[in-house]
Amino acid sequence: MAFNRFVARDRAFRSVFRFCWIHWKKQPARLLAILGAVLLSTLADVLTPLYSGRLVDAVVSGAATDEIAWNAAVSAFLMLMALSLGAIVLRHVTFMGIVTLTLKMMSDIASGAFFHIQRFSSDWHANSFAGSTVRKVTRGMWALDLLNDTLLVALFPSVIMLTGSTALMAWYWPMMGVIIGVGSVAFIAVTVTLSLGYVAPMASLANSWDTRLGGALADAISCNIVVKGFGAEQREDQRLAKVLGKWQNRTRRTWIRGTINGTAQGTMLLLLRAAVIGFALVLWARGQASAGDITFVLTSFFILQGYLREVGMHIRNLQRSINDMEELVDIHAQPLGIEDRAGATPIRITDGKIEFKDVTFHYGAHRAPLYDGFSVTIRAGERVGLVGHSGSGKTTFVKLIQRLHDLKAGEIRIDGQDIAGVTQASLRQQIAIVQQEPILFHRSLAENIAYGRPGATQREVEEAARLASAHDFIEALPKGYGTLVGERGVKLSGGERQRVAIARAFLADAPILILDEATSSLDSESEVLIQQAMERLMMGRTTLVIAHRLSTVRALDRLLVFSRGRIAEEGDHGTLIRLKGGIYRGLFERQALELTKGLVLNDG
Repeated sequence: MAFNRFVARDRAFRSVFRFCWIHWKKQPARLLAILGAVLLSTLADVLTPLYSGRLVDAVVSGAATDEIAWNAAVSAFLMLMALSLGAIVLRHVTFMGIVTLTLKMMSDIASGAFFHIQRFSSDWHANSFAGSTVRKVTRGMWALDLLNDTLLVALFPSVIMLTGSTALMAWYWPMMGVIIGVGSVAFIAVTVTLSLGYVAPMASLANSWDTRLGGALADAISCNIVVKGFGAEQREDQRLAKVLGKWQNRTRRTWIRGTINGTAQGTMLLLLRAAVIGFALVLWARGQASAGDITFVLTSFFILQGYLREVGMHIRNLQRSINDMEELVDIHAQPLGIEDRAGATPIRITDGKIEFKDVTFHYGAHRAPLYDGFSVTIRAGERVGLVGHSGSGKTTFVKLIQRLHDLKAGEIRIDGQDIAGVTQASLRQQIAIVQQEPILFHRSLAENIAYGRPGATQREVEEAARLASAHDFIEALPKGYGTLVGERGVKLSGGERQRVAIARAFLADAPILILDEATSSLDSESEVLIQQAMERLMMGRTTLVIAHRLSTVRALDRLLVFSRGRIAEEGDHGTLIRLKGGIYRGLFERQALELTKGLVLNDG
C-alpha cells in the first residue's frame, strides 16, 4: 500500500513537472534571464561573508590612522556595498521577469483548461459539478504561481548558496566544508522525506475534500430556488456541515503534520548550528582562524541557515503546489470527448437531408448497442416527430446528428456529407436547437438572442424576438433588451425563457431545426404563443420534434415511433392512430384519457 502511494506521488510529480516544462519552453529567453539573475544575485550572498571577514580583519589589525589597515577596510566595505547593490538590481530583474513569465503561464493554462472543458463530452459535464471544475482550474492556476516562485526564486538559489558556501569553506578549512555540506544535505534529505512521504498524502486527501466542498456549495447555491421551494435551508445547512466536517478533519491533519515537519527541521538546524560554531571555536583556539575568519564562518552559516530554514518551507510549498495542480494537469491530460478528424472541413448544409446508414452505437460501458444497423432518411424540409417511451432512443437520435457522440459503425450524412469528417463547430452552427428547458447566460437578453449569430444588429434581434412572440414582454422590462436574465435565466418565467430560446433559433436561421417540445409545463397563454412561434420557426426547415405531448405533433409530416433503439412504427398521425395495438395509438389514448380525467376533476 505504501509503495503504491509512493508510485502515485512520483507519477503526480513527474506529470506536473512535465506539464510545467512544456509551458516554460514557450518562454526560453525570459526563463534563462531569470535563472541567470538568480545565479548572480545568490553568488553575491555567497561572497558577502568573505568580505565581511576581511573587513573585521582590517579593523582589528591596526588603528584607523594605519594606511594599510584603512585601505583594506575601505576596499572590503566598497566590495560589500557593490555586492549588495548588485544583488538588489539582480533580484529586481528576477521578480520583474517572473511576474511576466508566471502571468503568461497562468493565462495559458487557464485558457487551455477552458478549451478542454468546453470540448469534453456532454456526458462528462453531466457527471461533473460545475463548482468543483471551476475550483480545480482556479486552484491550479494559483498553485502554478507558488510553484514558479518556489522553484525559481527559492529552491534554485538555495542550492547555489549551499554549493557555493560549502566550496568556499572547504577552500579554507576542508573539515568545515564537510560539516556544512554533509549536515545541509542530511537536513534537505529529511525535509524532503517528511514533506513528500508524511505531509503530501494527507494534503492530497485534504485537496479532494476541498474540491467536494466547492461542488457542494455550487450545487446548493445554483438550486437555491428548489431549496426555498421546499423550505429546506436547514437540511442543506446540515448537508454542508457534514462535508465541512470531513474537510476540517482532513485539513487539520495536514496542518498538524506540517507543524511536526517544521519542528523536526528546527531540531536539525540546531544540531548543525552547534557543529559549525563548535568547530569554528576549535579552529580559533588552535590559532587556525582569526577574528575575521570567525566572522566569515558565522556570517556564512547564518546566511546559509536562513536559506536552509526556508528550504523546509519551500519543499512544503512545492509539495502543496503540486498537489493543487494535479487535478488541473489531469484535465489537460484527458482526451477530448469528440475530436475533429485530421483534415476535417466545414460542412455546407443547403437542403437539410439527413441519412442514417447502418448506424451502430452504444453508450460507454454498455455492452448491448442502442442502435444496431439502424437506417432512416429524413427528407429535406420534412417535419418529423420523434415519439416513444423514455429510453427508446429519441434523444440519442438528435445527439448523434449533432455529433455529440461518435458511432461504433455506419455513418450519418447530411446533404451527402459524412458528419464524422467535418468540423464540429460548422455542423452545430447550422443546427438550431430549442430545448425543453432552455438555458440562458447571465447576460443581456439581446446577447442571449444573438448568441447563435453574434454579429446580428439590434434590428435583427428585435425582429427575431417578434417572430418568437417575445418582443412585447422584453420591451415591458425596465432595461428592455439590455436586461440581465440571471444565472441560467432564473429571472424570467418558463414561458419567457422558452420564447427567448425560440428567438435565438430564429436569428440563427439554421437549415436544420431540433425542437425538444417544451409546452407541457407552461400555462395555456404561454403554450399558445410558443406553439405559434414554433410553427413559424419550422417553415422551410428540416425539423425534428422530440414529442412528449402527442397532441403537438398531429400536424407534422411524419412520425417515427422508437422502441428499444429501432423504429417500430412510421407514418403520419392519421395512419398511426389507426394501427390496432400500435405503440403510438396506445400512447395517444393514454394521454387523451389522462387529459379527460384532468378535465373531469377540474369541473368537479
